[in-house]
Amino acid sequence: MFQIMRFFLVLLVGMALASCSTKLPTFNGLAVTQVQVDKSDRKLYLLHNEKVLKSYTMALGFSPIGHKEIEGDGRTPEGLYYISDRNPNSNYHLSLRISYPNEQDIAKAKALGQPPGGDIFIHGGPRGPIAQSDWTAGCISVTDRQMEEIYSMVNLGTPIWIIE
Repeated sequence: MFQIMRFFLVLLVGMALASCSTKLPTFNGLAVTQVQVDKSDRKLYLLHNEKVLKSYTMALGFSPIGHKEIEGDGRTPEGLYYISDRNPNSNYHLSLRISYPNEQDIAKAKALGQPPGGDIFIHGGPRGPIAQSDWTAGCISVTDRQMEEIYSMVNLGTPIWIIE
């Protein structure tokens, strides 16, 4: 009797652990060597060298024109940055941190007497409907399903070029 109970207990624990496992897609294709973001076209591209592997339509900050200068301006930064962190527990499904602000961003904001802001990510959509096309505080947003794919393909340290 004890062995049967132990068997079912082990089975239950195994099922519970399996239900906690990630359901993110895995990616076994060409490595993403850079991410390119074209703000004016609202497109995010994943590239292997010069070859576009995937492209996505995206949303930006609520005031998307121009380079992010200070905290709260609603702009998405422009220039060369890097993917600096991965967050599987994001409030926006999944997220990849962009290395904003860099030294130049900090110096520019300091000259304006303002903080540069931070916490700029590529992330999934909000919970609930999106009220407008550019809705973030300066981040880059795609659908949750697209974010799962991007998250599986982009590694830490990958360069990201953001252009107007």
